[in-house]
Amino acid sequence: MHAQDASACSSPERPRCTAAHDQCGCVHARVDPLDRTRPEPYRGSDPERILLANIIHKAIPAFAALMATELAAAALAGRDAYDRDDTRTSLAMGVVNVAGEALTKGLTRRAYQWCYDRRVVDPPTSGLARKAALVVLDDLVYYWFHRLHHEVRVLWSAHVNHHSSERYNLSTALRQSWLTPLTKLPFYAPLGFLGFTPEEIEHAHHANLLYQFWVHTELIDRLGPLEEVMSTPSHHRVHHGSNLRYLDRNYGGIFIVWDRLFGTFVREDRAERVRFGILHDIGTTDLWVAEMHEFLAMLRDVDGAASWHEALMRVLGPPGWSADGSSRTVEEMRASPRPV
Repeated sequence: MHAQDASACSSPERPRCTAAHDQCGCVHARVDPLDRTRPEPYRGSDPERILLANIIHKAIPAFAALMATELAAAALAGRDAYDRDDTRTSLAMGVVNVAGEALTKGLTRRAYQWCYDRRVVDPPTSGLARKAALVVLDDLVYYWFHRLHHEVRVLWSAHVNHHSSERYNLSTALRQSWLTPLTKLPFYAPLGFLGFTPEEIEHAHHANLLYQFWVHTELIDRLGPLEEVMSTPSHHRVHHGSNLRYLDRNYGGIFIVWDRLFGTFVREDRAERVRFGILHDIGTTDLWVAEMHEFLAMLRDVDGAASWHEALMRVLGPPGWSADGSSRTVEEMRASPRPV
């Protein structure tokens, strides 16, 4: 036992305790729930931690097998689901994203730990209630993280590459940004204030992303009652659509209930086939262009701004905002539809 742990158990009324907290009946192991010096709460049993560590990395063989299965099923159904160059770009983006996660892991852990050290509540220390609370809270955070990455241009520049493919298959799920390992921090770090450890926050986020892998397919139709609660392939196809009625809809990661609550839900309409991609398709599978095109366009707009207000709106305003009406936001297009 470390010296500081032993000293924490000493007091004028009680001799120094030299046993581990989990082996003694020391009253100091049951201090005020807001005491930030006590041992960390439940972090999962050893089997759980082994299973969840680097869960995305462990899932890579399954991703490959499922993509191969989807490719074969699409071929049998006479569908042209995959394009070689497009898939290569999506997989390269996945590699870049994983590298970005690795490079920023130290910063991420410090941010999560800083918030955890200043936690204001403590969830149950173990059991299903704690896990369920974190899954639900993580998905609520994901909803707002995702929504704001569509509604704030600088964040959209970090997320648009996930939407830039005109194909919709399981490889699209791996088409992730090199910037989102940084842009996620302000959204997920506050979970530490609610008493969840850095390790738990990372596990929940990875589990959420793992769930989302399977919804990136055209081969699965609607799923009955699940459509009312869960994010499904049908709901997520809507999210990837560039049709005006589908733009900026269905942000939920695991649950679709957030979209129903916050007014962003739209059901897939069989009469209007989803057109995948973005409003102005990039027309290339070049990795650099796919990763950077919107970020560079934003910088050009800032450079050409006539005022500080316009420059700020080009960064912090919604995608498509312009001072002169030369481009329009999604809400402006919905209010007055005309050809894009």
